[in-house]
Amino acid sequence: MATETHSELEDGLVFHPMDQFQVISLVGGDVEWFTITNVTLMMALTVIVIAFIMIFGARGRALVPSRSQSIAELTYGFIYKMVEDVTGKDGVVFFPYVMTLFMFILVANFLGLIPMAFTTTSHIAVTAVMAMAVFLAVTIIGFVKNGFGFLGVFWISSAPLILRPILALIEVISYFVRPVSHSIRLAGNMMAGHAVIKVFAAFAPLVLISTGIGLVVTPLSILAITAIYALEVLVAFIQAYVFAILTCVYLRDALHPHH
Repeated sequence: MATETHSELEDGLVFHPMDQFQVISLVGGDVEWFTITNVTLMMALTVIVIAFIMIFGARGRALVPSRSQSIAELTYGFIYKMVEDVTGKDGVVFFPYVMTLFMFILVANFLGLIPMAFTTTSHIAVTAVMAMAVFLAVTIIGFVKNGFGFLGVFWISSAPLILRPILALIEVISYFVRPVSHSIRLAGNMMAGHAVIKVFAAFAPLVLISTGIGLVVTPLSILAITAIYALEVLVAFIQAYVFAILTCVYLRDALHPHH
């Protein structure tokens, strides 16, 4: 939300849409690796909410499920089917990992939509760690399961022989770019949406200025904020789904590397 005062608006419109992504120490002093910050606080809350939904919400195992049990069961079934459909039966063993990634990103995205909250998935430092973990896990699994046969993921045997070396080079580059695109896609989408909301929020207080401009701009700003916020709710789910399904695609390549 915008925090501009009346005097600031009279002097000129001043707002900083990227300030909401600053890492702030909650205990004072400089931010060190051991400092409790707004990022670590929101990540801890994310874990608590996931535990409440998946453990405490479904612990009753009632025949007629409660709301929390229904959410837990629907989420479980949705991700399980996705993992099975994309990776195959032999990929189901990695379901807990994909489920953990999906739930963490989904809950973190939704918590970030709460006013004054911090969106941890808007930071490349958070998404890059998850993307690199997927990259390393897929690479290790590929070599453990297939040995040097895993290198077949770079060799497109269905292409004409003369094009295979060129395509192999492209596949190698594409493979090592995966963690970059995997992390930037999530962080970029979350950051952009929140920044746009704050930009429109900065125009809402213009009604405080005794001109006709504020009477026109303020209602339009509120409508824009509402529309973008609704879109961000959808984006929060889509980005968690995209990250999870791409993880499944990469796992499929590790389990079945030959084109």
